[in-house]
Amino acid sequence: MKKALSLSALAMTSMVSFAPAALAGDAAAGEGLWGSCRSCHSIANGDTTIQRGGRTGPNLYGLPGRVVGSVDGFRYSPAMQAINATGLTWTEALFVEYMADPTAWVRAHGGGDSARSAMSFRMANGAADMWAYLESVSQ
Repeated sequence: MKKALSLSALAMTSMVSFAPAALAGDAAAGEGLWGSCRSCHSIANGDTTIQRGGRTGPNLYGLPGRVVGSVDGFRYSPAMQAINATGLTWTEALFVEYMADPTAWVRAHGGGDSARSAMSFRMANGAADMWAYLESVSQ
């Protein structure tokens, strides 16, 4: 019995330790996908603009590790403000989940059952690459 439990624990530990690697994206591929984001978002560090874009969405500079809904001066929806109040921070897994279906993500993470995301765009493929790109330019 102990041996069976030990093997199960080892298998679960192995799965957990490899889970983040499964999401690891390619920054160069993410940069190539930027065109899908630039109509609403920009990437700027103070006076330095890394990627020019629209102002409909928040600045994506520093997104990795940032508290959700915390860009100074950006007007977030009530749902994103509710999620912000929880202190949830952006991780690769959360970002990939968000990009797949922003409205479902907002509802699942505290925005409320009837909440809708202001972002209607979905990225079924390449979100891990976009995350890797955002990490590379946010350092």
